[in-house]
Amino acid sequence: MRPIRFATTALAVTALTAPLAAPPAVADGFHDRHWPPHHSNGKAERLRWAAPADFRIGTAVAGGGHHTEQDYPDPFTSDRKYRKVLARQFDSVSPENQMKWEYIHPEQGEYDFEMADRIVDFAWRHGQVVRGHTLLWHSQNPDWLEEGDFTEEELRAILRDHITTVVGRYKGRIQQWDVANEIFDGDGELRTEENIWLRELGPGIIADAFRWAHQADPHAELYLNDYNVEGVNAKSDAYYELSRELLADGVPLHGFSAQGHLSLDYPFPGSMEENLRRFDELGLGTAVTEVDVRMTLPESGEPTEEQLDTQADYYRQALQACLDVDSCDSFTIWGFNDKYSWVPVTFEGQGSATVMTDDYTRKPSFFALHEALKEEKKWPGWPGHGRGGHWR
Repeated sequence: MRPIRFATTALAVTALTAPLAAPPAVADGFHDRHWPPHHSNGKAERLRWAAPADFRIGTAVAGGGHHTEQDYPDPFTSDRKYRKVLARQFDSVSPENQMKWEYIHPEQGEYDFEMADRIVDFAWRHGQVVRGHTLLWHSQNPDWLEEGDFTEEELRAILRDHITTVVGRYKGRIQQWDVANEIFDGDGELRTEENIWLRELGPGIIADAFRWAHQADPHAELYLNDYNVEGVNAKSDAYYELSRELLADGVPLHGFSAQGHLSLDYPFPGSMEENLRRFDELGLGTAVTEVDVRMTLPESGEPTEEQLDTQADYYRQALQACLDVDSCDSFTIWGFNDKYSWVPVTFEGQGSATVMTDDYTRKPSFFALHEALKEEKKWPGWPGHGRGGHWR
């Protein structure tokens, strides 16, 4: 652990927007999977209409991050068609960047809730649940935090204040929170160098983060979340052991989620169902939270028919692995429109990772998801299906 340099300022909370209006009244028992209610006026080719009643199909809400540097305005606030498709197709939403530290906590003692509030309000108007993303992470932290000179006591107070303030603001309006995000490296070792919280406060801060989040909203489901943990491997093994330890210590851990950032350059993780099932058997909820399937594009910049068909099969397999596990009741794609995808900005020469083109034309992957959801809805108790009474 490197030395902690000293500097301190008051932890006064300054919200840059007015408090949220009170949410619509809901019955006690947030874990009722019908909360808030599904809309019943869905059309035949809407994903949320095709899904079983106890299953959430979601997407990230584009905004923040690389979007601030693109030659288009913020998608969520400026693109009316984007919002229309977002409302019609999905019954779960995840802020892509708008709840990350650098956006919601830009200065010490100051919070900017404007964009997060808009997303949460949008979700309530359209009968959607919200996944909060994320509370403890090594990336996208503000400079004041990463470059500040804080004692251990001050850092701990900063994190507790952040979790208490953010989770508390949305109490009763967030279904699931990614509390600890990407805390292990590919070898299954904790990121003790990259992650300021683990480096300065030690691994015990993970349990504290879950406890603080639970205190701020006792009904929200609290998750561990990471990429490259779809299958059984060293990294997912590390999460399995951590989950066992946290549960044994009485920590309010409720679920484990695999992000699902996949690539056609690599085989589909064939042990995905097996991996999710072992967390299910620990008594945890499971979810797939950030699915996209990128590909190396030809010189034309357009995917081939074969690539699109293979991509559709990857999406279908990921969804089916979730559907086939009893506790996996949430499947989220990381954006639905190629124009607003993070992939081309991050992976040079790659793209076409979502289920719709720039102009919202639906790809084979969209219909693969739709058909899998419809089949599950039609035969919820069929052997091999997770909804409505899985046969073990």
